[in-house]
Amino acid sequence: MKKLYAPWEKAFEKVATPFERFLHAQTTTGLILVFTTIIALVLANSPLAEQYLHIFHSNIDIYINKLGISMSIHHWINDGLMAMFFFVIGLEIKRNILVGELSDIKVAMLPIISALGGMIMPALIYYSLNFDSAGAHGWGIPMATDIAFAISALVLLKNRVSTALVTFLVALAIVDDLGAVVVIALFYTEQIHMVYLGLAFASLFVMIMFNRFGIHAVIPYFTVGLIMWFFMLESGVHATIAGVIAAMAIPSRPKYAPVNFATHIKNQVDEYNSYPLQEDYRLHENQKAILDNIKKRITALSSPASRLEESMHLPVSLIVIPLFALANAGVSIDFSSAATEIANPVSFGIIAGLVIGKVLGIAGFALLSIKMGIAKLPHNSNISQLFGVSLLGGIGFTMSIFIAELAFVGNSELIFQAKIGILAASLTAGILGFVWLRFIAKKPEPHLV
Repeated sequence: MKKLYAPWEKAFEKVATPFERFLHAQTTTGLILVFTTIIALVLANSPLAEQYLHIFHSNIDIYINKLGISMSIHHWINDGLMAMFFFVIGLEIKRNILVGELSDIKVAMLPIISALGGMIMPALIYYSLNFDSAGAHGWGIPMATDIAFAISALVLLKNRVSTALVTFLVALAIVDDLGAVVVIALFYTEQIHMVYLGLAFASLFVMIMFNRFGIHAVIPYFTVGLIMWFFMLESGVHATIAGVIAAMAIPSRPKYAPVNFATHIKNQVDEYNSYPLQEDYRLHENQKAILDNIKKRITALSSPASRLEESMHLPVSLIVIPLFALANAGVSIDFSSAATEIANPVSFGIIAGLVIGKVLGIAGFALLSIKMGIAKLPHNSNISQLFGVSLLGGIGFTMSIFIAELAFVGNSELIFQAKIGILAASLTAGILGFVWLRFIAKKPEPHLV
């Protein structure tokens, strides 16, 4: 029987199994991000601009007695919902270090070195253009790569890019995310309240104890994680860091090993079938208990970390990230003075950092490590394709906008300039990378691999 394929299904099937769901989620996020970004830009440049801004600057207060939080919708999204995004990032980082692309140091050396180069060079280029200005604090903005957009471009290229090169980009983006988390925690924290920070780490200690005592239920971790988020928010360290830290405490081992799983299930099914079929097709009470036992046994075969990562990808991709884009990507652009806006040091520094710095950092550090024998080129790929992937690494968007909000907090003019630069750079890097990989870069011959 001939299988009927959806437009991109064959492209997905070429990706290694461990990445299939991950890539589906990232591609979905990328497509929705494009849509919500366009909506945000249209609203910000329409007669509805004032109402658009008013909605996200409206306050939502949550108080229990005298203890509570009062923040605008914009801040609830950036400080609250984005903690979920960082939680998923934390789970991805942990999985990749334990069993994924970063678990084998020899394989991981190329993406690690390339990611470091892709963070260092853009930051240096940006700072060199802004070192004596008010925008100097934004050096972390062009360090980030938006994996959702970059992966979406690779999927659209289908068989023009090898699976190994997709794996390289995924691993690079994971290291890049880890770097962004460290930068946010160390350099974009204004004032630290040690008491609340101590309470946050005490909460983390409780979660680690849950892990060590073998607690696999999600609710205890969620409850303490929520408390830790509040303490982190009050400490002055950006609250989203709580998401990454909490992810590290979630158990990564299943409750039961898959040994004798088939035998156990077979015995359960045999027992289930031993009960006669009821005339009204109702299940016997013991049959219900058996089905419940089977369900629990199947669930226990996967770790809480893997279950959470899988279950949270969809809401984060379809709700959290689009809301973030809707709340942050809307900038009012005066197209008559667009050239002037892009030419300011902040915007130009971001564009130069993401479009030029990422290529110099990712491709340059990769080639240097390959020449030195520290790493090797991904299987079934060539230098030209690596250059194209490094161009796609210049798509900053989500994390870049997030860092811009932290770097220039309270300075709407610099935030505006940063967003203009991020949008222009991400669009330029995406187009250049796609065109290069689609029309210029050649696939390596099989006998040359």
